[in-house]
Amino acid sequence: MEKQSRMHLFQGYGIELEYMIVDKDTLDVKPIADELLKEAAGDYVDEYVNGAVTWSNELVLHVVELKCTSPTNDLEQLNKDFQANVEQINNLLKKFNARLMPTAAHPWMNPHKETFLWPHGNSEVYETYNRIFNCEGHGWSNLQSTHINLPFYDDEEFAKLHAAARLLLPLLPALSASSPIINGEFTGVLDKRLIYYQNNQRKIGSIVGKVIPERVYSKRQYRKQIYERIQEDIRPYDTENVLNPIWVNSRGIIARFDRGSIEIRLIDIQECPKADLAIASLVIHAIKLLVKETTASYHIQQSWSAATLNEMLQKTIKEGPLAVIDSNEFLSTLGMQADSATAGDIWKHLFVLTQEHFPEAMAYWAPSLEIILSKGPLAQRILDVANTVYTHNNLKLIYRELSDNLSENHLFEKCDHSILL
Repeated sequence: MEKQSRMHLFQGYGIELEYMIVDKDTLDVKPIADELLKEAAGDYVDEYVNGAVTWSNELVLHVVELKCTSPTNDLEQLNKDFQANVEQINNLLKKFNARLMPTAAHPWMNPHKETFLWPHGNSEVYETYNRIFNCEGHGWSNLQSTHINLPFYDDEEFAKLHAAARLLLPLLPALSASSPIINGEFTGVLDKRLIYYQNNQRKIGSIVGKVIPERVYSKRQYRKQIYERIQEDIRPYDTENVLNPIWVNSRGIIARFDRGSIEIRLIDIQECPKADLAIASLVIHAIKLLVKETTASYHIQQSWSAATLNEMLQKTIKEGPLAVIDSNEFLSTLGMQADSATAGDIWKHLFVLTQEHFPEAMAYWAPSLEIILSKGPLAQRILDVANTVYTHNNLKLIYRELSDNLSENHLFEKCDHSILL
């Protein structure tokens, strides 16, 4: 992207949503994303531009991504656009007796038997990943997320944006965790996707680092401390030079200086676009508060180390909103005067602040956020409904309802069924 075409801070956002394709009856994964794209475009393609929303392939054949065709600052309209595309895709999938299913992890997929990699364009990249990392495990084939892309114009804007976004990364699982069940059982953590995410590329540790990005606040710093290190570390495994460190970088925030944007990658996908965009709105406006130095100076924000923030992240991955953050300095940075607080209470505090400072922008999303903040992230609501009963039939009932939530674009609060099998 040429500098003159770049956007400034918060002028537009890019949202990406990843959904599973499953059999309509069994809810088993169905590896037909290529057939879906062919049905829409008339040929096997990597992506299909459908007005405001573009459909694209992912690493595995049972996942399709929906993303903004262009940046937008109208999240309410984007909610309608995403929902219209979900409906259109589900209609096309009827031919294959399939439908879309939400959440960050399929609850009973066997990745060693059901993983099929994308075989068409860019397959060389996927084959290289598979050769290096073996992409058959849950950590590659059973992770669905929501990405938020935020623009910056130059190094000064990047520094402010990166410093602010880094501070919120440890808190994101408390808001968005949706992967508590894998292999037909409770994993013991609310956000199992992030357990896999931070470990699936440990063979080359510099790719993900400490998940929380290093304290780098310029293009030059980023290139020296992150890109060049990744390039050096992948060289022995990638003798054909297929992989590019710019998009191999898998930190919780990645910087794209070519596009002038950062991408936040630690958010589990929710049950419907309305929930995803409600979370995105809260995250975006909380970052905006920090960039404006509403609660702490830029100097204080940029001082937090990746190691310290990562310790907090490990707590929220496991416990979500109940994780206790016992750093009065961190809480003070976010405008809270307390020695300790739960991650859930921090988000409630930030929700109040964003409503005070951006009342019009937050009004539409308030009802959805009140559900999430009062009843817990989707992972907790799934566990509450399961009530420790993780039989296949019960999980099937729950995830069928979640798929209905996606079709109807409303949040998951409780299952319609009352009998646990």
